[in-house]
Order: sequence, then structure tokens, then C-alpha cells
Amino acid sequence: MKKRAEKKLFSPGKLLVELILVAIVLSWTVPTLGIFVTSFRDSKDIYGSGWWTVLPHKDWVLTHEYELPEDTNPDAPITIEDHTASFEQWRQGISVEEGKQIRWIGNKRSRTIRVYEEKWIGFGANLTMQNYKDVLSGGEVSFVDAQGNTISRQGSNFADAVLNSLAVSIPATIIPILIAAFAAYAFAWMEFPMRRPFFTMVVALLVVPLQIALIPILRDFTSWGITGTFLGMWMAHTGFGLPLAIYLLYNYISTLSRDIFESAYLDGATPFTTFVRLVLPLSVPALASFAIFQFLWVWNDYLVALVFLGDKNRVVTSALAAMVGEKGQDWHLLTSGAFLSMILPLAVFFGLQRFFVRGLMAGSVKG
Repeated sequence: MKKRAEKKLFSPGKLLVELILVAIVLSWTVPTLGIFVTSFRDSKDIYGSGWWTVLPHKDWVLTHEYELPEDTNPDAPITIEDHTASFEQWRQGISVEEGKQIRWIGNKRSRTIRVYEEKWIGFGANLTMQNYKDVLSGGEVSFVDAQGNTISRQGSNFADAVLNSLAVSIPATIIPILIAAFAAYAFAWMEFPMRRPFFTMVVALLVVPLQIALIPILRDFTSWGITGTFLGMWMAHTGFGLPLAIYLLYNYISTLSRDIFESAYLDGATPFTTFVRLVLPLSVPALASFAIFQFLWVWNDYLVALVFLGDKNRVVTSALAAMVGEKGQDWHLLTSGAFLSMILPLAVFFGLQRFFVRGLMAGSVKG
């Protein structure tokens, strides 16, 4: 029995599955870590070395710099600190002793000599918060590129984009949850004419692509004068999110014990009181699960925001797309903007993750 248990514990299949899972996790985590580290690095360091160089490692560190005499002939062998070599050799760098290197910097006329020593560099060398300040700023920002040139750019004003995304995402998450909770409760526990055909229509809407509804809805919004407004975005995201919300909450609410509703009815509770006092508190896992889905969908949405909101009130996705076009070579700004767009969705997910699995499993098991 013991040998059989050990064989199950160390089965090759289980080991293979675990290795695949580790590979998948690393393939997602390492690029994210690279974006995070790059967002704190100086602009000229990004082009000179990889993001992993912020980890503790040995590297050549400049200790001092001086000029050779003007009568030094760069076309002849050059002697520096008792070591003789040609100009090209000095430019590539010569180790004069263990852990010490001398390099000729620039062309033959510069005569600039730099001395480097190999030292341990600790974690987080040359990290800065300036990238985030430049991205959030709406004014002019300046930085030095890999060639040492000072570049000036107009700030992306990402702070306004984050506020606009919050103004869109929070109501567009709360409104469909409230409407869907009422509808799911009615479909699950109330009798009314055409209940089953109406619910079938809601389920059928799950397979309808939202792209086919964009133009008709945009024409209606234009005639009502709400294009480019937050109200139009709230209405659009509410309409697109309601079918999934009603279906998900129905699966959960329909599994609640009938005894709870019968007891509430005998105590004189109205359907509204039963919904507010019993159904909503008991449905927190399903509500939180849909809140995660809806918030991530609205926050990361680009198409709906582009159609109904445009550039009048830029959201995070529109601001990032504009940054790629305007500052495609400025990696320190792009990575900072990308990570700023990730912080809030990650916080929402980790804050509600304990309800996530319970909400996804809603209605899957009965009895």
C-alpha cells in the first residue's frame, strides 16, 4: 500500500502537468515583471541594457576620467599606465589588471580616457519615479536618449484618462449589476406571463456579437445628442453586459433554498423586502464574480469607447493607443502608461478573487 501511494505521489503524468503549469505561469509573469521594471528605468539605460540588469550583478563601473596630452599621436602605439596598444584596442577596452579596464572614449581627437572597475551593483540601481510623473503630466517633459540627446515631448496627461476610465467603469459596472439582480430574481422566483420566452431571449442575446449593434446604437445616440458623453457609455456597456449578468445571477439565485422565501412570505415580507434583505446578501459571490468580469471588460474596452466617446473624453485604452502613435520609441513612457493601466484591474481582481470561483460555479451543482 505504501509503495502504491508513493507511485501515485510521484507519477510522471503529475510531474509533467506541474512543469507545464510552471512554464505557463512564467511565460505570463516574466514579461509583466519586465514591463514593471522597465517603467522605473532611466530612458538611456533601457536602450543600453536589458531590464534584468537591475538585479544584483557584476558590471564595469566608471571610477574616473582624464584627458591625454595634446601631443599624443593616436596613429602610433599609445602607452597608458605602462600598457601599450593601438588606438582601436584602447577603444575596445583593455584590462590592465584584474577587475580594472581602461577605454578610449570617442574619436582620435577626443583623447578622453575612462577607467572602469568591476564591482557588484545592488538591486534597483538607477531606478526612478520620473517616468510615471512624465506620463501623468499634461505639460512638456524632457529626457535624455541613448545617444545623449535631450528630447522634449508633450505629456500624455494620463491622469485625466485614468479619471475618465473610472468615471466610465464604476457606473457601467454597478448599473447592470443592479438591473440584472432584479431581473434574475424575477426569472428565478416570480411567476409572470411569458417568463420562459423572455429568459430564452436573454440567453439568445449572449451569442449576438456587439459589433453588429454599434452602428444602429450610434445613430440613436446621435439623434438623442448623447454621443461623446459618459451617459452614452453607461447605456452602451449596460446593454452589452446585461445578458451575461442576468444569466450568471439567475444560475446562482435559482439555487437558493425555497424555505428561505417561504419563511419570509409567512413573516409578511414583500418580494422587494425579500430581495433586499435576503437575496442580495446571499448572492454576494455571484455579484462579485460578475463585477470582476464587467469591470475588466469596461476598463480594457477600446472599441466601444472609440465609437461612442471618441477623443472628447479619452479613457486609458485610447490614451495608450495615442501614446503608441506619438511616442512609439519612448519605451520608458509606454511601459509606465501600460503598468498604470494594469494596477486598478489587478487590485479589483485580487480584492474580489475569494468570491470569483464561487460565482463561476453558480448553479453548476445542485442537491
